[in-house]
Amino acid sequence: MSISSQTSLTGASFEELMREVLVRLGEDPDREGLQQTPVRVKSAMEHLTSGYKQCPEKLLKGALFSVTYDEMVIVKDIEMFSLCEHHMLPFFGKVHVAYIPRGRVLGLSKIPRLVEVFSRRLQIQERMTTEIAETIQRVIEPQGVGVVIEARHLCMMMRGVEKQHSATVTSAMLGCFREEQQTRSEFLSLIRAKNGNGG
Repeated sequence: MSISSQTSLTGASFEELMREVLVRLGEDPDREGLQQTPVRVKSAMEHLTSGYKQCPEKLLKGALFSVTYDEMVIVKDIEMFSLCEHHMLPFFGKVHVAYIPRGRVLGLSKIPRLVEVFSRRLQIQERMTTEIAETIQRVIEPQGVGVVIEARHLCMMMRGVEKQHSATVTSAMLGCFREEQQTRSEFLSLIRAKNGNGG
């Protein structure tokens, strides 16, 4: 069966649409290896885009703590997997987040969770970097926030320029991380350090 009109596409289920994709790729969706593919793809896509159903501000507000600490807080090497909104191919890498508190800190597990909320959407790396930084700044109003993402994009590695070893680095610096070179340099130095030994 092939879906032939725009009207039938509108009312089609995800699984029916996926079967149509397989047909248009020249495949037989009824062959043994592909019979359950539409169901599996739906399940995978629901998982990989589950961030749309979560509120990042609500997530962070559930774990705020009053403190007198005013030194830099860093959570680095957070693993990240997302889907590029241009080709719906994966990109993956590490996220490094730092902020300097102004009376309140976040529960440490909430920062990786925040990364997960934004990465489990159709994304571009530049926007995700900014979204993470701006959400932290908005919710806890620290002295400043810094976010750096280093990622590899399969849309570059598998197609187009096919540069397997290229990485994209993006950053967002707010507050004192933008205004003060020393603060920014300290953050960048600490995320480059390996096991606290530098280099």
